Parts: sequence; structure tokens; C-alpha cells
Amino acid sequence: MLYGCWGKVIEVDLSEKVINVKEIPQYLWVEHLGGSGLAARLMYEEKVYNADPLDSNNVLIFITGMLTGTPVPTSCKLSVCAKSPLTGYWGESTVGGYFGAELKKAGYDGIILRGKSQSPVYIVIEDENIEIKDGCYLWGADTYRTTEIIREKEGKKFQVAAIGPAGEKMVLISSIMVGGVEARAAGRIGIGAVMGSKNIKAIAVKGTKKPNVADKEKLMKNMTAVIETIKNNTKMLGQFGTAGGVQAVEAFGDLPIKNWSLGTWEEGASKTCGQYIAKTAFAGHYGCFACPIRCGKDVKVFIGPYKEMIAHGPEYETCAGFGANLLNDDINVIIAANDLCNRYGLDTISTSSVIAWAMECYENGLISKEDTGGLELNWGNGDVIIKLVELIGQNIGFGKFLGQGVKRASNEIGGLAKEFAVETKGLECAYHDPRAFTSMAVNYATANRGACHLEALSYMAEQGVFPLSSLGFQKEYDFHGAENKAEIAVLMQNYMEIFNASGLCKFLIRGKVGPNIIADWISCVSGQSFDESLLIKIGERNYNLKRMFNFKLGVTRKDDYLPPRLGVHDKKTGRTAGVIPYINKMMVEYYRLRGWSEEGVPTREKLAELKLDYLL
Repeated sequence: MLYGCWGKVIEVDLSEKVINVKEIPQYLWVEHLGGSGLAARLMYEEKVYNADPLDSNNVLIFITGMLTGTPVPTSCKLSVCAKSPLTGYWGESTVGGYFGAELKKAGYDGIILRGKSQSPVYIVIEDENIEIKDGCYLWGADTYRTTEIIREKEGKKFQVAAIGPAGEKMVLISSIMVGGVEARAAGRIGIGAVMGSKNIKAIAVKGTKKPNVADKEKLMKNMTAVIETIKNNTKMLGQFGTAGGVQAVEAFGDLPIKNWSLGTWEEGASKTCGQYIAKTAFAGHYGCFACPIRCGKDVKVFIGPYKEMIAHGPEYETCAGFGANLLNDDINVIIAANDLCNRYGLDTISTSSVIAWAMECYENGLISKEDTGGLELNWGNGDVIIKLVELIGQNIGFGKFLGQGVKRASNEIGGLAKEFAVETKGLECAYHDPRAFTSMAVNYATANRGACHLEALSYMAEQGVFPLSSLGFQKEYDFHGAENKAEIAVLMQNYMEIFNASGLCKFLIRGKVGPNIIADWISCVSGQSFDESLLIKIGERNYNLKRMFNFKLGVTRKDDYLPPRLGVHDKKTGRTAGVIPYINKMMVEYYRLRGWSEEGVPTREKLAELKLDYLL
């Protein structure tokens, strides 16, 4: 018997209003563990890659990991998967908070949503009681208010995942938000638009069960041995949140500045970091389920339409995007923009990135005041930044144009505008510069959902935050060089897959948690024997499975690229001045290490090795 997971998911046909509970065979959990890897298996078998992302044939899957909801540290994660409407490729989002753990407590590992409701609805799950309810009265409400209303009606202990107006209007950079004001986002690939296309406003869940653990005594002993190490190595996250890293990132030459074109912004970084927020706007700490780190921060909003309200504090990516990348050093603008994104249900990376792109186009005469409705898109203009977020969230005016993301917007204008579009596979690049840590160049080029830092987090490994030796890597490397960087990317991509599959937060790598520790936890919970080599093999299997999903959509080497801004142009100042990633050399090595063809396609031999023969 396999413990940890229930082996069943809720299946909802929204078109017919039919609810079933579907069993997932045990061998699938053993082969994929859960999370986005298991979702990829289910979606591939159903040929979801053939669906239009915003059509009723697309499937939206909420799926927990093997360890989600157990006592294991940070076992809070939930994967939300669908074919991406932003990129047209494999799409996954990972979100923390309490929703995933509550779904496990209700007795389910996931939710599969099919079809499309004729009118807006929300779904209520309370143990065995599952209902589809009228959601028309919720339509138009922001994510905070939606959560409040549902808790007032259904009960204050319900955990809620909701879309805002952006998701309702199928804005291609929209997110699903969890937790109300203490917001956690399933974002990046337009997953909120998929939920909106199905006319689902929200899902509320409450449970009374606990996931079974095979050997709780041994699990507690193993956890006790490492919990203090995790806490000690993540103190800064607990104190200042992810935004506490802004200044260090700038010092490494890793911070995106003025749409990734400049190399230094030291004074601005000091005004847009977690330490500055702690002095000026901090209102409290909070954490996700079973988390000893508690990186979440509440802050006070001082400007904008929700002035004087308490909101979720901006993360590093948000501070970098609405700060340095827009040359805005006003932390109050960043806080207000972040709050609006969370209310509307917008991805903060894509939203700030498309605004930076628009400002550079405006600066170069490619966009005029006539195009923007009279707005002057000058760098650092806080009023304009906030206004653009509102227009994107409402999907009106110039905001409707920006809400489709930088790739589509730049294609519409054409010419030089494409040079300013910082994306891979249609996904705006996350805010860590591959010119600072060149393993990230390989990762951005090959990451399955597009230019995602979380698919590898190899910049942390290069800095020594996480010891690569725990993955068997003992070679020398240079931050800015090409030697051995492909191997770092491969190792970290495979390892990061395990976090999605098990339902753990990737910040555990800051706590020096290696695959041996996670293998012990999974073994104790599941009752099956997992060692670190088997775990890494599962990660590799899940990664290759997603690559094959994309291959069915035509993805090959031609799609594994860096945008010109990051792969051709160098910075003139700062620690990374003069650095250009030697991407072609690294890609040849990457494909070889992966066991893929020179065109970037997994070979028959590799698929057979990974028990993915059925994909042939």
C-alpha cells in the first residue's frame, strides 16, 4: 500500500455539471510522485496538447504532491496545470499557502476540470460533499473580495483559490490567487485565463482528514535532525522575505535594470528591497502550511486606489520588475502595483515585463501617446505604472494590448520592437540575469514552460547557496563561463522537478536540503523505499515527459533560445560588464547530457531508459 496520497481526484465536467471521483493507479504515483509530473502524464495520455488553450477541450488540473499536507517542512505546494494560453505550450504553476494541504485533508489528491459552464460558477468541496454553485454574483469581484464573500457564506475555515477580473476576461498573463489578502499566486503562464474560460470564479475547500503516514515516528526523527539547519540557513527569508535579496542580486550583476539594458542601480536597489520595506511599510509576518521559514510579509499600502489597506508584501521578482526594470525607486509604487496585480489576478513578472517593453518602445518612438490613450510612458513614472496595471487588469484600452504579453505585442508592432521583447517560448523572462550566472542561459532556453527561473534555480547553486556536491557535482566553474554549465542546468532541473512532484517549497534548497533528505521523507510517508538516485531519475522522467508534450506541439532546438537582449548584448557596467553567454556551446553539451538528439528531441533510448516508451 502507498501512503501519503489518497489515490483519487475529483473530476468535474462543467458542461454537463457532472462530478465523479476518479482513482489514479498506484504505479503512476510511484513513477511520478504527484504534482506537475503526474499532471503531465494524465494530460499527455488524453492528448491535451491538441486542444486550444481557451477552448472547453483544454483540461485544468489542480494536483498535490506526494508530501503535500503531511508534517514535512514546507509541504504546502499545489501544481496547477493546463496547456498555456500565453505560450501555447506546456503550462504549469505552483502555489503555496494552505489550499493544497486543505485539499488533501478533504481526502483528495487533486481536481480535474473539463468543459465549460454556461454561466459563472464556483465549486465547494467539504470532504465527501462536492457542489457546483452559482457564481454570477461573484463575477467582477477582485480576488480578495471573492475570498471574503465565499468564507462569509460557506465558512471562515474554507481555503479559496480564485481568479480576479483579469482571469474572467481571459487576459493572457492572468493568475489564480490563493489565500485572499495573504496572497499566493499560481501564475506565469496565463493559468487564470484558463480558469476564466471555463467560467469558474473560485474553488473553496475544507477537510477533516489527515493524510496517512507509514512511519510517523521515523519521519519525526528525520525532520527533527534537519529542522534547525533549515531555520538557520533561511533566517534572512524569514526576516525580510525574498525581497531581502534585491541588493545582493544587484551586486552580482543579476538584477534586470531598464528592461535588462543597464548593469548597475545600487542606490535604487537600496530603496526597493525587503530591508527598506521593513523600515517603512512592514505590518506582519506569515507563512504557508507546515513552513518553518515564514517568508510571507504583510505591508501597508500608502498610495493608489487601496491606500491605507493591508496587503501582501512584494516578493523579490515583483520588486525587481516594478522597481529596477522600470527605473522606479519608489517602494510605495511597487507595493501598490503588487496589490493591484494580486487583486486583479495578474502575474507580476509578466505584467512588469510588458510595461518595461512598452516604455522602451515609447522611448524609441514605436509607441505614441495616441496609442497609449494619452499616457506618457516615461521610465520610473509611478502614476503611469499603477494606471497601466489597472488597464491590464480590466482588459481595456492600451492595457488590452499589453495583456497579451510581450511576444504577441511585439509581433504586432514588428521591427525593432521585437528586439526589446525579453522572452523565451512566449514567456517573459524571470528576473535573474543569465549573464550573471550562465547556467541560467541554458535553463531559460530549455525550461518547459518558457523562461522560468524556478525550473532550475541554478543561480543559487552557482552562488553556493545550495551545495552541488549533494548532486554528485564536483567540477570547477566560472560564474560567467561556459564550462560545465550545461551539467549544472541538467542536474538542477531534474532536482527541481522533485519539489513539484513531492509538493515541497524550493526554498528548502536554501536550507541545504538535498535529495537524500527528501528521499528519506518520502520513504517514511509512503511506506515505499526511495533513495536519492531513484528520486533524481523520477525528476528526469518528469522533465522529459513535459519536453515530449512540447515536442508534440513542434518544439525542437529552434525554440530553445535566449532573447537578443540577454544572448547578444552585454552590459557596460557592473560585475557582469562585457559578459555574453556562450549559449550555442552550452546547448550542444546540454543535449548530449540529456540524451536528446542534436535537434533537441529525446531519443528512443532515453525514453526507454526512463520508462517513457509509451510516448514513442
